[in-house]
Amino acid sequence: MDLFKKTLDPIIALAIIALLDVFLFVIVGAWTVGGGETMIAGLVAKYVLGAKTLARIPFWTLVFTPTWAYWKIYISLGMGFGAFVAAVLSKEFYWRVPRHLSEWVMITIGGLLMGIGIRLSFVCNVSTFFGLTPEMNLGGYLAVSGIVAGAWVGSLIYKKVLEA
Repeated sequence: MDLFKKTLDPIIALAIIALLDVFLFVIVGAWTVGGGETMIAGLVAKYVLGAKTLARIPFWTLVFTPTWAYWKIYISLGMGFGAFVAAVLSKEFYWRVPRHLSEWVMITIGGLLMGIGIRLSFVCNVSTFFGLTPEMNLGGYLAVSGIVAGAWVGSLIYKKVLEA
């Protein structure tokens, strides 16, 4: 398939994303991935810990009551599946397993910090980039600045640990 053999011009790709973002916003409202992934985590926690234990945590009763009917779960799963299919079709898919314990620790801490940040801001990085920032929302620009700064600092730490 020729579509996956070369990259799109960034201007064309961003124009397509912006157009699709407008239609998505008009049809379903604000699109966030964080909500779907949070709901998946809640459903897994409900299965592992049990409904009674989960009910004692206010977040899962006041903010997100775990249910399979939450439609954003399927956006998250579809996005992951679409990324997988695109990577396989472009022959860019391969398994990478961290070799050192320090990499596992950094990945775990980084993932937890991202999750905490998403829950504290009650938004997600995808909706920030494709929702708040194009709408000229100051919160979007602050979030993007924080994401870029965090990625830069994280990459410096990652590189320093790997050099040791």
